[in-house]
This record gives sequence, structure tokens and C-alpha cells, in this order.
Amino acid sequence: MSSTKKREQFAVFKSIIALVLIAGCLWAAQWQYHRGVARHDRNFIIEKHSTMTPVSLASVQAQPENHEWQPVITRGVFDPDTQILLRNRYFEGKYGFELLTKFNDTGGRSYWVDCGWVQAGKNAQTRPTLPQLPEGSVEIVGRLRLDSSLPRGSFFAIPTNSDTGLVSKANAQGGATSEDFYLDLISGTAPALSPAAPAELPELSDGPHMAYAAQWVFFGGLIGYGRFLIRREVLTRK
Repeated sequence: MSSTKKREQFAVFKSIIALVLIAGCLWAAQWQYHRGVARHDRNFIIEKHSTMTPVSLASVQAQPENHEWQPVITRGVFDPDTQILLRNRYFEGKYGFELLTKFNDTGGRSYWVDCGWVQAGKNAQTRPTLPQLPEGSVEIVGRLRLDSSLPRGSFFAIPTNSDTGLVSKANAQGGATSEDFYLDLISGTAPALSPAAPAELPELSDGPHMAYAAQWVFFGGLIGYGRFLIRREVLTRK
């Protein structure tokens, strides 16, 4: 009496599809894992640098990428005619803008200073009330930030006292007239230099990336186990 070997239709095709799906799950797991590691490393740097004692900007400006988030001290003058408002910024549930002002220091450098949040006017055509920055030379303390991490947002031109009218959409990411870094204002030698709503540190949670990575590994395992059960069911079918 001869036995007939059972064959599964499209077995190779099904196995290839399963392998492709498993590979996709493992790729997604690896991607989430590396995102989690990168975010953890970023949070560690922010926590470490933001709590350091302020140092002179001149001592770290040669390599700002190694000192991002560290408080620095510098002296110079604000240029109130060169300001930018970034739209869509919220503070305690209120709509407003983030105020960036050009700062010219005593070393001849020019860069943006994030002076914090300001509340929007009563309508889109109304200029918001801006803090009155002190005239003359001042000393400020601010967190050193890289140009590439400057807050994104569309611009709102602020009228100036000059004959030119509106401030152009200045290159807020380090154009020809600014350094490749900027400062988050913390305090200064005048009361007006302590923002009521300063630029905040980002959320320092590591996020759900590691949990997502584990989920993708689990999904890949389910696909492999499901393919095994289907194959076994076919082979043991009478």
C-alpha cells in the first residue's frame, strides 16, 4: 500500500511572503531601537549640559556642537530693529509667538537670541506687545543652541521704526549675517532680560521607542509561528 505525500499549494510563495514580513518587522524593530538609543543619549546630554555653571561664550564658541544646551555668558547690544516672530507657539494654553532678536556682542559676532514667548495680539493684523529690551551694552546668560535646532515656524514680520517698513524674513538658521549658533535667553543684567516665558527645555522622556521595538519583534515572531502552524496543519491533514 503506497502513501501519498501531502503537498501545500503555493508553499514556497507563502514562505517567501512570511520571510519578507518577518524581515520588515525586524527592520522596524531595529529602527525603533536606534531611535530610542539616540533619544536617550540626547536627553543625557541636555540634562548634563543644561545644569552646568555658566561659562564665557568665547571659551566654547569654537566648537559649539560640543557645548549645546550649556549656559554661557556674553556681553553686547540687542538690535530691536532686527526681530523675528515664529508663529504657532503656545504657553499655558494661550496662542502666541516666539521672539528672536539679533544680538551683536563685543567680540564682533552677531547671532540670534530667543527672548521667549509673547502673547499674540487680538487678531492676525494686530502686532503683539513685545518686551522692551534695554538699550546699550548688557550682559546676558543663555543656553547655547545649534543653528540646526532653531525652532521651526513661519515668520511674522514686525514693523520697525526705520523707513524700510517691515523686517524681511531673515534667515533664522544662520544666514550670512549670523553665527551658526543661537542662545535661549535665561537672564541678564536688566530685569527685562529675565523672560516671563523663556524657551523651555524639550521633554526629556525616552519615549515609547523600546516598547515599539519589542512589539515589532513580537509581530515578527507571530508571523513565523503562524506560518509554521499552517505548514504543520497541511502536512498532518488526513
